[in-house]
Amino acid sequence: MVKLDGGGFVRGWNLGAELIKGYTEEEIVGSHFSRFYREEDRRRGVPDTLLAAAQRDGHVEDTGWRVRKDGTEFWARVTISAIRSDQGQVLGFVKIVRDLTSEKQAADEQAALQRTFAHDLLSPVTALRGYLDLLADELPADHRLLRLASEASEHLVAMAQALMTDATTRPERGQRRATLDLIARGAVALVLPGGSPGRVVFGRMDAITVAGDVLGLRRAVANVVENAAKYSDDEITIEAYETDEGAVVSVSDRGRGIHPDDLHRIVEEGERGRFADAQDGGSGIGLASVQRVVTEHHGVLRITSEPGVGTRVTISIPRADELDF
Repeated sequence: MVKLDGGGFVRGWNLGAELIKGYTEEEIVGSHFSRFYREEDRRRGVPDTLLAAAQRDGHVEDTGWRVRKDGTEFWARVTISAIRSDQGQVLGFVKIVRDLTSEKQAADEQAALQRTFAHDLLSPVTALRGYLDLLADELPADHRLLRLASEASEHLVAMAQALMTDATTRPERGQRRATLDLIARGAVALVLPGGSPGRVVFGRMDAITVAGDVLGLRRAVANVVENAAKYSDDEITIEAYETDEGAVVSVSDRGRGIHPDDLHRIVEEGERGRFADAQDGGSGIGLASVQRVVTEHHGVLRITSEPGVGTRVTISIPRADELDF
C-alpha cells in the first residue's frame, strides 16, 4: 500500500510496496508517484489523469505496465482511492498495487495458442467453402441442404475470425470483443440447436465488432429468440447490421404479438402480457433480463408488435470503436 498526498507525492510506504517495486521507504518518500510509470505513459499524462479520476469519482482502477527501481517492468492492477476530510476536501490518496505479471504471461500464452488454432481452423474451412461453391454449380441455387451447409461454413469462418480477434485484442476493464453476427448465431444455437430447420432465417448478418459482456449479450439475444420461438410457429428472422446508433441485432417473428397496452411494461420483471398462456411456460423475467443487459451496455431495447401479425425486437449497442477504453 502506498499513501500519496493531494499532489501525488509519496507520503507513506509499506513492506508490500517495497517488495513489489524495490524502493525502500527512505528512497521513495517525497517522490512523485509518476516515477512508477513508463516514460511514454508520463508523456501522455496517465498518472495525472488517474489522480483526477480518483478525486472526481472517489476511486479509480487501472491495469497496465509499471516500472520497478531496477528498471524492469511488471503488469499491475492499481486502485487509487481518495481520502477526504469531513468537509469533502481531498487530503490525499491510498494506492493499492497487485502484481499480475504471472497471470498476464499465462494469458499471453493462451492467446498465442488461440491464434494458432484460429489460423489452422481457417484453412480447412476455406477449402470447404470452395467445395460448396463447386457443388453450387451442380445443384439448384435454392437447394436446402446446400444452403444449410453454406450457412454452417459461414458460421465456422465467423467463429475463427472471432477467436483471432479475441486473441489479438487485449481486453480491458472487463471488456471482451466479438462480432455481433457471431453473438446472434451463438444465441440461436443455444435456443434452437441445429437451427430447427425451417424456423430460422438469417438475413443481413454483418460482422460488427462490439465490446462488453459477450456471454451476457448472447444470453440476451437467446432470450429474445426463445420468446419468438415460443409465441410463433412460423419463420424467425435474425439480422445483425449497423446504424447511426451503433450495432443492431433484430429478431422478428410472425406470432401472436403483444397487446399495445402491454408494450410499455413487458420488460418489467414478472410481466408476461395478456396474450401469454399458462402452457407457454416462463415467468416473465426474460425480457427484464434483456433490458438489464442492454442498459449495462449503454444500449437501447425496442419492441414493436401487432397482435396476430408478429413482433420485432431490436437491441442496439455501441460499436467497439465508439467505446472509451
